[in-house]
Amino acid sequence: MFETAELGHKLSRREYKQRVPALRTELLEAQRRLLTDASFPTLVIFAGVDGAGKGEIVNLLSGWLDPRWLVTRAYDEPSEEERERPEFWRYWRDLPPKGQIGLFLSSWYSSPVLRRVIDDAPLADFDEQLDRIVAFEQGLADDGALILKFWLHLDKASQKRHFNQLENDPELSWRVTETDWKHWRLYDRFIAAAERTLRKTSTGHAPWKIVEGVDLGYSSTQVGTLISAAIDKHLARTRRRRAVVQAHREADAADLAAAQAAEAAVMQTEDAESDAAEAPPASVGQPTVLSRLDMTRSLGKKAYTQQLNRYQGRLNQLHREARARKLSTLLLFEGWDAAGKGGAIRRVTAALDARSYRVIPIAAPTDEERAQHYLWRFWRHLPRAGRTTIFDRSWYGRVLVERVEGFATEMEWMRAYAEINDFEEQLVEHGCVLLKYWVHITAHEQLERFRLREKTPHKSWKLTDEDWRNRERWDAYEQAVNDMVERTSTRVAPWTLIAGNDKRHGRVAVLKALCERLEAALDQGGKGRKK
Repeated sequence: MFETAELGHKLSRREYKQRVPALRTELLEAQRRLLTDASFPTLVIFAGVDGAGKGEIVNLLSGWLDPRWLVTRAYDEPSEEERERPEFWRYWRDLPPKGQIGLFLSSWYSSPVLRRVIDDAPLADFDEQLDRIVAFEQGLADDGALILKFWLHLDKASQKRHFNQLENDPELSWRVTETDWKHWRLYDRFIAAAERTLRKTSTGHAPWKIVEGVDLGYSSTQVGTLISAAIDKHLARTRRRRAVVQAHREADAADLAAAQAAEAAVMQTEDAESDAAEAPPASVGQPTVLSRLDMTRSLGKKAYTQQLNRYQGRLNQLHREARARKLSTLLLFEGWDAAGKGGAIRRVTAALDARSYRVIPIAAPTDEERAQHYLWRFWRHLPRAGRTTIFDRSWYGRVLVERVEGFATEMEWMRAYAEINDFEEQLVEHGCVLLKYWVHITAHEQLERFRLREKTPHKSWKLTDEDWRNRERWDAYEQAVNDMVERTSTRVAPWTLIAGNDKRHGRVAVLKALCERLEAALDQGGKGRKK
């Protein structure tokens, strides 16, 4: 695999000086076009043999490009803060926004290769880590990211010669460490792991480019030229795709307008007198997971008070034990407008130490969040060990509101199911206790609560025109919820469906489910993070 990078490619000093000015101009122009378009980020990953010039090339690129629109990251052993979260948290945190370039040194490839070579990790574990990397990069690429991966290579003899040259120079000898020589002695194992890494992770959306690292002038200009060309090619491809999507949307809009006009004509002839806004949405006639819920469940005031006190007291004890054992908890609440999510959250937080939890309300994404993959804003809020994070609405917006309202294309929300399952699997594997609640009410109950909000001064602000409009799409949302549960209620992250027509029953059901899940996690020896 590496034979073509062991041919002794070099660039004379004169050729290098001639090529660099034009290359720098090309890179700056490509960076400017990328920033102007601002429809995707560019990730440039550097890996390879020690001494092949990875760091030197990153430093050169940092000088050639405009630093204002450049993110440069190098990774060492994870900090305590990073170890308290899933492994990929620090990589999601550092992703460049759309329109910018990220240079990554010792990225997500470093740890799996070192574990395989140094710690002799089982091949099955190594492959599982590589599969996770492929899924990570696939998700970013599907969202539009340009991913460029460079493997800087040296043969064993050239690597030894390079180390000896550095050691013989008093001003550069510090750059060679005992770790470098240790890795050199394991060269054959490194190459075997590298070959497997490149074979399994060089994909159509994120291919590897092997570059010979004997001569920095050659390798740096090769990398710079490839980056410039790839940005321009990806920009052209993105514009073509955007044009196709826009054409489809315009065609769909025309069909929708025609259908709406026909519907209006029919309605005029029917002389309907009922208020459509107040009528419960029509049922499609097909059963769903929501239609199977027993919505008659209720609790009397006395029983509610007793059970509320009981479960809040138990939750407080479990929360303190989880904190001591560094077991993090993540709750997410989804449900209909006026279903009682906020009330249920307040009953949960009343039992927690205010210093140990955060409630994250999710609304329309900000400009900063729109410049990233949709999961980025959720990764950044993951709790530290022993803490609790509560999402009032969540990443499921991609397969609910974005699906129904047309903010995401069918391809985008269809692939989101797999992306979400992978995200949640990482959370649970790390040791996080994850609970997903859907708080359900009937259409009639929602209407009653809307009317009550209209009449209650301190609640009227919570009722918007959008709430009424969403109500008209009840059937579409119910089908989206059914599909969501079918595709994402997994063994490691099941959905908890709450019958919420009676608020007291719904609140107690939320607390009870949380207590049971925490008890099970603590009984199983939850440590809070994967070793």
